[in-house]
Amino acid sequence: MLRDHPERYETALELHARPFPALRTGSEAAFLAVKRAHDAANRDRAADRAHLFALLDRFGADHPKPDATHFFGTLGRYRLKWESHTEFVTYTIFSDGLTERPFDGSLFEAFPRDWLDDAPGLRLTSILLRVEPEITDIPARLQDWFEGESLAVSRVVDGAAVIAGDFRIDARGHARFAVFTGEEAGERRIGRIVQRLCEIETYKTMSMLALPRARELGARLTEIDGELSALVGELRSAERTSDATLEQLLAIGSDLETMLARSAFRFGATGAYSALVEQRIGVLREERFGGRQTFAEFMMRRFDPAMRTCRSVERRMEALAERARRAGDLLSTRVSVEREQQNGRLLRSMDERAAMQLRLQKTVEGLSVVAIGYYAVNLVTYLAYPFGTRFGFTKEMISALAVLPVLLVVWFVVHRIRAMAE
Repeated sequence: MLRDHPERYETALELHARPFPALRTGSEAAFLAVKRAHDAANRDRAADRAHLFALLDRFGADHPKPDATHFFGTLGRYRLKWESHTEFVTYTIFSDGLTERPFDGSLFEAFPRDWLDDAPGLRLTSILLRVEPEITDIPARLQDWFEGESLAVSRVVDGAAVIAGDFRIDARGHARFAVFTGEEAGERRIGRIVQRLCEIETYKTMSMLALPRARELGARLTEIDGELSALVGELRSAERTSDATLEQLLAIGSDLETMLARSAFRFGATGAYSALVEQRIGVLREERFGGRQTFAEFMMRRFDPAMRTCRSVERRMEALAERARRAGDLLSTRVSVEREQQNGRLLRSMDERAAMQLRLQKTVEGLSVVAIGYYAVNLVTYLAYPFGTRFGFTKEMISALAVLPVLLVVWFVVHRIRAMAE
């Protein structure tokens, strides 16, 4: 028999690991997403599971596997769905039946208050969802439940349901969504719609986390842009030294690289989350309802500008970093030219010193001929004196006669030696 790849079953089961909930018409859901304030992607996931186990123990429910990233089970008279994501964890409680007062938050109270206080993170978002049968007075109910100016309503999934939400946070800190289902909407289809609404709100919130950072970086990038432009303009100035320019350029480059490194994950995640928002809205297959804006139109007017701002800041950082690198190349060229000029001046100075040394050498050579000739004349005088006295020559006369030939011989020998050395 063929042997299976060790990860065959794990990868196959992953495709079915997060099933959609099954919801009946006339039910409610409370959704909670928890995220650590900093470095959430590298958080201790064991703490998330411990927090889940603490909730399950309150209701005597069974635990999932120790390394589980998702769980679906019974929580007393409710049903609980838990999921662990890259940067956050989500809890969803489903309840059969509707409260008399819509969106009163009583279902969210199924999460014990002290348990919420011990959460290993902060509330990213929380949602109250209400699933009702489709009725004729939907517009009147929407007017009572939501803020009309930002209300988005659409008929979805080939007319199976009407969804509505204003993406605002109510006095209790929850976002609100309503789902009005038709007769042909099955439980799993309703569950998928509810799941999509939770994902849209969560991924939208995660995407928006980059906006404050983008605004902060935008102000700093404006300052760096001015500094870099002034620095490039001064590269042609002879008054500014290359060392001072290099120091300032290194400071700018360091700031930009630090900003890029610290914001790369956030901006990258924002791009992924915003794509998920668009994808989740797309699968709803929206149709206009009652002349209201659809979810896609709401995102186009309110959400897309924020995402464009984030993308613009990211591209601007990359462009400034590239400009800083080009400025570094220009400075390197300037330093190379200055170095060549210095080398040229050094070579000319060496040539001048060599010429001076040559003249000095020739001068010393002439003096050495005289000095050597002086001693040579004395030696010749001493050698010739005994013979000169026989012919009546005095010592002075012998020295005078020997000066010229001795100097000529010495000069010839010295000149010959220098010629052989060259």
